[in-house]
Amino acid sequence: MAQPMESKDATMVVEELPKPDPTEYALRKRLPRKLPKRKSDVYINTKTDFQGQLERCQKLLDAGVPEIHIHGLGAAINRAMTLALQLQEKSMGSIQMAVNTSTVELVDDYEPLTDELEPESRERNNSAVHIKLYRTTASS
Repeated sequence: MAQPMESKDATMVVEELPKPDPTEYALRKRLPRKLPKRKSDVYINTKTDFQGQLERCQKLLDAGVPEIHIHGLGAAINRAMTLALQLQEKSMGSIQMAVNTSTVELVDDYEPLTDELEPESRERNNSAVHIKLYRTTASS
């Protein structure tokens, strides 16, 4: 039985670059790429009022939208999951959910605060969750 071999080509070494000095650079976080823009898409963040997000999702479901998609990125993943579970609980079993996770590539721009420095960009990865809530048909 052959043992799997690990070569230097197959192993990726990632060097952590030092973060620019916050007194010399201003950090600008870009939005993630390829955001879907359907009426049924709800993007959850940690700054918006949770109750407002819950009411918005409930209004979509009450308006007869067959399915809604809840998206959470990074620290908002827990909030997105809590929101989906609360909507499912309120529906008394008439709503099901399908959960997918992904990794999203983000870009941070460092803009110099002085003219002597050059602008920098850094790429990083962040976890994301995509939750599809849909009504199930009542079976008798």
